[in-house]
Amino acid sequence: MTTTTLTLVQGDITEQAVDAVVNAANSSLLGGGGVDGAIHRRGGPDILAECRALRASRYGRGLPTGQAVPTTAGRLPAHWVIHTVGPRFSREEDRSQLLASCYRESLRVADELGARVVAFPAVSAGIYGWPMEDAARIAVETVRSTRTTVEEVRFVLFDERAYEAFAAQLR
Repeated sequence: MTTTTLTLVQGDITEQAVDAVVNAANSSLLGGGGVDGAIHRRGGPDILAECRALRASRYGRGLPTGQAVPTTAGRLPAHWVIHTVGPRFSREEDRSQLLASCYRESLRVADELGARVVAFPAVSAGIYGWPMEDAARIAVETVRSTRTTVEEVRFVLFDERAYEAFAAQLR
């Protein structure tokens, strides 16, 4: 097992030349808004075709929250997309283990694929409403505590606020 390096980039995850890009997908796997929509638009129809095949076979009811599954990366400058479904934030129910599972399961899939460099967005911190500071804490703690052969986890944050939240967790 190698020591995983955690790095931060402020920018567009669809521009990352890495082995695998993690998609903050919705359970339908058929595209959506935010990171999911951007990955599908930039990656092209091959990603959607594989997602449809997954829905027709193993995931007829959609990918469960906290799970992860790979597809081609299509036209992205990566080899694979690892789709994971983050939980919606709730003040009434602690769903932090589901969010942590997104990172663990994505790393497990990355290990199965032989990926060495993996780019992650801030899963659940957009439209799913997870507070950015807590999302960053869970992401960093989970990646640090997960046994993996991934050499670099690159958190690709869209804006300065997200970048600063993740930077605070790495300090």
